[in-house]
Order: sequence, then structure tokens, then C-alpha cells
Amino acid sequence: MKPQRQEALLSLFGTKGTGFTEEDGIITAWDSDNPQPTEAEIEAEVKRLQTEYDANQYQRDRQYPELGEQLDMLFHDMTAGKGSKDGEWYKAIAKVKADNPKEGE
Repeated sequence: MKPQRQEALLSLFGTKGTGFTEEDGIITAWDSDNPQPTEAEIEAEVKRLQTEYDANQYQRDRQYPELGEQLDMLFHDMTAGKGSKDGEWYKAIAKVKADNPKEGE
């Protein structure tokens, strides 16, 4: 996802006291208590938002089973005496971690 200019403007100034109109990526009207940002400021904020989004990709990619499902797996593993690496919970979590390794692992 590439952050849009509108997201960058709202990130820079919030929604309170900021009104702007854009056409084809050009600010055509600025109604705000804040000074109108330069193109460089807007682009820098878009880049910052993209970097933040990219940094969180790892968390979005790691799709663990729902917590209730994990607890159910643990219960069944404990009941079956599989509180080790042989249990279904351990296998499910290990698969997520193997499919989405952290850098350096």
C-alpha cells in the first residue's frame, strides 16, 4: 500500500483546523490555521508513512491462529499429554514462525 497525499496531509496537520482541496495531486484550496506545506514536506511525510507501513509488514504477515483456537489446541495437547514439541499448538506456531522468519533468524 502506498500512502496517499491526503493521508500525509492529515498526518502532518490532523483533521482539526485543516481544510484542503486537491485536483490531480495539486492543492487548489487551503483553508487552515497551519501554513500550507511544501511539496517536499508532503513527499517526505508520504515516504515516512510508507517506511512505517513497510516496517509493520512482518507483523501483518505472521498470521497466527485465533487465540481461542490456540487455547483449544493447548487444552487438547495437555489432555493428550503432548505438552512438548509433538503437540498441535507447538506445530501450528512453529509453522507460522518458519514461514515468516525475522531477519537474522
